[in-house]
Amino acid sequence: MEFFQEPILYQNPALCLKVWQFTSRPKKPSPSMQDIRWHYHKEVEFLYVQEGVHEISTPNRTYTLKAGDVMVIGSSQLHRGRVVGPDTLVYIVFHVDLEPYFDPAMMMYYRRFSEVLHPLEELNYMFEENAAVRAEVARIIESIHKEILGESKGYEIAASMHIKHLLLTLLRGDTRGLLQAHEHVDASALKPIVEYVDRHLAEKIDMEQVARRAGMSYFYFSKYFKRAMGASFTDYVNRKRIAKAERLLVTSGRSIAEVASEVGIGNMAHFYELFKRFNGCTPKQYVKGLNAGSGV
Repeated sequence: MEFFQEPILYQNPALCLKVWQFTSRPKKPSPSMQDIRWHYHKEVEFLYVQEGVHEISTPNRTYTLKAGDVMVIGSSQLHRGRVVGPDTLVYIVFHVDLEPYFDPAMMMYYRRFSEVLHPLEELNYMFEENAAVRAEVARIIESIHKEILGESKGYEIAASMHIKHLLLTLLRGDTRGLLQAHEHVDASALKPIVEYVDRHLAEKIDMEQVARRAGMSYFYFSKYFKRAMGASFTDYVNRKRIAKAERLLVTSGRSIAEVASEVGIGNMAHFYELFKRFNGCTPKQYVKGLNAGSGV
């Protein structure tokens, strides 16, 4: 079985998105899901099925999407899909890097959409339970597709507005409170911290050094970061490291020890402890579950 990181070539680099309509016809014999390659990408993915049946698997579950259905796949989440049944599948795929859309007015929701505590996949419940939200998100995806392909005057502004509308629809449709707001966060202070962590996961990350880079005392930084992100700085770094380890385990061909070293965890016992804490299984069980096509 193969895994790969899918490159997303933006139609407009300033908008950090790609949206395209695909038509897939059933193959004979129909491939099993185990024959389909897992892939991932940094961008969040929204799918809208217009005709036919699309089966999508993530490490957590398998979704059967019919005409009118939509779903969201989180940033860097492994997934794969196939046509199901005898009908032609027509669907729109919308990839977007949400980072540029978090201006100061949006930063109070940053930690929710950045998947620190909950993967965005958990939001799919609202599309299954709320027909109005499902229809509205489908309409927004179609509108973004129309604007990007049409390139009418001001289409960049229109697309940006539709993306903000999409985020607003998710916020207001979230009856379970997964996207609950918190106090205002200073974007200019938080974003460099997040970017620094992402760039240095393979190295030792010293919180005192990061605090100095942020222009804060050690103790103030510790409290500020937990208040802003909903997790301690150490827990945040560990979550990021294990998320990267998950992808490396299934894409790089490296051994578990090599992957642990690649994400900055030199102690194997600690690596296994963290991996099991965040995934409920060992690294070997994680990869085995993906190979078997079952949820992990």
